[in-house]
Amino acid sequence: MNNFVKQALAGLRVLLVLTVITGVLYPAAVWAVSRLPGLHANAEAVDTTLVAVPREGDQWFVARPSAATLPASGGSNKGELNTEYDAVIAERRTEIAQREGVNEDRVPPDAVTASASGLDPHISTAYADLQVPRVARENGLGEDRVRQLVAEHTGGRALGFLGEPGVNVTALNRALDAAG
Repeated sequence: MNNFVKQALAGLRVLLVLTVITGVLYPAAVWAVSRLPGLHANAEAVDTTLVAVPREGDQWFVARPSAATLPASGGSNKGELNTEYDAVIAERRTEIAQREGVNEDRVPPDAVTASASGLDPHISTAYADLQVPRVARENGLGEDRVRQLVAEHTGGRALGFLGEPGVNVTALNRALDAAG
């Protein structure tokens, strides 16, 4: 019995130490680092452009679909062989084609599929280009002006060679708000 008590107390001490480290010290350290000059703006959820913020109305660019509900995030875990998923994709493709006034084959894949987190603010340049005529018309702006805003909010490939260029919809919609 004496050995059992020693092991239980040792386990309890480890639990308490790890609780303090991972439950108090680590979060406090992350919070402190987020307060450093230059990092604070990206550490707060308010006014961030790191998360997709959907807006209602045809005058805005539409982000990728999301299964997430803030503050939670996550994907659907449904694959391309799932018939439910196929039906959702087909429905989204039809809806987007009708909204944008194009054939369904012109709707890019990122317009109908969610990102891994469901909160990604970036869309492909193809999806942004598809939306330009509608957004320009609804905002009373010329297509050239809207294309200029899209170009200003298009980022390059990660590390210069990974992935494709993307358009930050949250930042782009804020720029549209300021332009209108």
